[in-house]
Amino acid sequence: MFQDEAGFGRINTPKYCWCRKGIRPNVPCLHIREYRYAYGAVEPLTGESLFLIMPNCDSDCMNVFLRELSHRFPEDHILLCCDGAAWHKSKALQVPANITLFHIPPIPPR
Repeated sequence: MFQDEAGFGRINTPKYCWCRKGIRPNVPCLHIREYRYAYGAVEPLTGESLFLIMPNCDSDCMNVFLRELSHRFPEDHILLCCDGAAWHKSKALQVPANITLFHIPPIPPR
């Protein structure tokens, strides 16, 4: 299976507004930072997959994702391809017995 995360959110910082020529308006804004992260794993040959929406990209959320992946496919041994994100290699990561992680190199060989 191949695994990755994607972040979705909004940052509310207006940059432009309409006004008369020669006037620079003061544009008050709230600094809103709201993010959610989609964790996903897909088996390309069968199309089997698992997707979860999580509040963070960290070891705790990755542990939840790995537990759920293990629970969904209890009879399979999963070889999970991950990128080099810090939480994929963290010492706090608890990999279930039926999952083996392997990481793609940061710069693939040509």
